[in-house]
Amino acid sequence: MDTFKTESLPVYLSTVEAAQLLRLSPRTLEKHRLYGTGPSFRKIGGRVIYAAADLVAWAETGAKTSTSDPRCGPRPARRQSLPLQ
Repeated sequence: MDTFKTESLPVYLSTVEAAQLLRLSPRTLEKHRLYGTGPSFRKIGGRVIYAAADLVAWAETGAKTSTSDPRCGPRPARRQSLPLQ
């Protein structure tokens, strides 16, 4: 019988745990989820969970080499305006 290798399975975190990992408040993470500006998440029944790898990848989009680095990072947790057409 084959056994699962737990080190290859993804780690899932609750909103509170994910916020602690990112050093954000849970409410800020909830706002990011509402506005579509945050990390990917999954919804299982009524529970929201985040893959640890998705949290790290989202945080890494904010990596910069200097304060004048033009690369965009994660957007603020606020309603984004629609582009004009």
